[in-house]
Amino acid sequence: MISTASILALFTGITILLLLILYFRIHAFIALLISSIVTGLIAGLDGMTMIQTIQKGMGGTLGFVATVVGLGAIFGGILEKSGGAQAIAKYLLNKFGEEKSPLAMLLCGFVVAIPVFFDVAFIILVPVIYSLQKRSKKSLLFYAIPLLAGLAITHSFIPPTPGPVAVADILKADLGSVILIGLLVGIPTALLCGLLFGKYISQRIHIDTPAHYVENEAIAKLPSAAQIFAIIFVPIVLILINTGITSQLIPITNESLKDIFLLIGHPFTALIIANLIAWYLLGIRRGFSKDDLYRISSDSFKPVGTIILLTGAGGVFKQVLVDTKIGEQIANSLSDAGIPIIVFAFLAAAIVRILQGSATVAMITAAGLVYPLLVGTDYAGLPLACIVIAIASGASIFSHVNDSGFWLVSQYLGTDEKQTFRSWTMMTTILALSGFAFSTILFYIL
Repeated sequence: MISTASILALFTGITILLLLILYFRIHAFIALLISSIVTGLIAGLDGMTMIQTIQKGMGGTLGFVATVVGLGAIFGGILEKSGGAQAIAKYLLNKFGEEKSPLAMLLCGFVVAIPVFFDVAFIILVPVIYSLQKRSKKSLLFYAIPLLAGLAITHSFIPPTPGPVAVADILKADLGSVILIGLLVGIPTALLCGLLFGKYISQRIHIDTPAHYVENEAIAKLPSAAQIFAIIFVPIVLILINTGITSQLIPITNESLKDIFLLIGHPFTALIIANLIAWYLLGIRRGFSKDDLYRISSDSFKPVGTIILLTGAGGVFKQVLVDTKIGEQIANSLSDAGIPIIVFAFLAAAIVRILQGSATVAMITAAGLVYPLLVGTDYAGLPLACIVIAIASGASIFSHVNDSGFWLVSQYLGTDEKQTFRSWTMMTTILALSGFAFSTILFYIL
């Protein structure tokens, strides 16, 4: 049973976190650290122990996350500047034809968001859906919702995107297992919230391409789509092979060969290999100078600094709950109440997401709350990956006015607030509920 002091400490910490972010507009990194310190002190940690907890939580989390997110950012930057996203969009549209162009945009979003951040990928691909709408005269939402669904699902569910990487690291989940569950959950979720809902809402809200858009008829020489697909899936395949060997699904008796595959399949090495391939094939071979590539690499770090620091602060929050035994008490209380851990994981992320808007903060805060509940349990492999995806689902729910994504979509689609609620917000809610439902089913099957 959780003690009164622990309830007070946790409630005060989360209240302070939300107040600092929502009312005082203090950055979530500082807010997470302050709320962690307050929670620890109220729960009985002394000053020096609290400092050690901060160092342990921050250092233990960032050793993995900072490396993966940094390598992933460079990888995405090279793909973005080389025209890789447009190459994939053009290839898929040619293959599927105009009749199935929503499916093409869904798949395009699904693939492009693996290396490229959500907002950047959307801005790059928006001209494609503008062009489709002008030709077909259908609602822009007919193409936009599938594209947004593909982007949002991959961004939330499939490493090496930062959110699932951070949650996987905090929960100590295998990255290959998270990729596999993310794909298994993401595909049916995309069909529901992307294709089915996109078709439904486009028949009820007609949006034309913004009047200021002028189509550029000049077609730049894009890289080969097959080459882009191959480069994107190199790290994913290597990481999945690593997981297969570790879980003994792929039996290798030769220890030297096994060590080689485990090395190249580790996320660090897999992403380094992918970067080197992209650097040469999409950079040097396509006329980029070494200075150009250096500048692209440096610029790609700018958006990831916040994510890395937020993840570290989330690790501190998790460590406070472990060191104060609050997490253990919550786990016992949930067990006594019969609340499954995967339900708690989803609800914790969903509540924080709706209250403060940021999916990243919601994921990290929920992961910090859930990790202590896993201590002493036998959750590992695919079931643990299901919990990661449940958190990612909760953190995706009901994007509204306190989420920058809401305004990004509204601005580029030319929708007013009511239309954005009916389309984008509803899509993210269907995404979240579907993702949670499918991850829960797999959690109990596996």
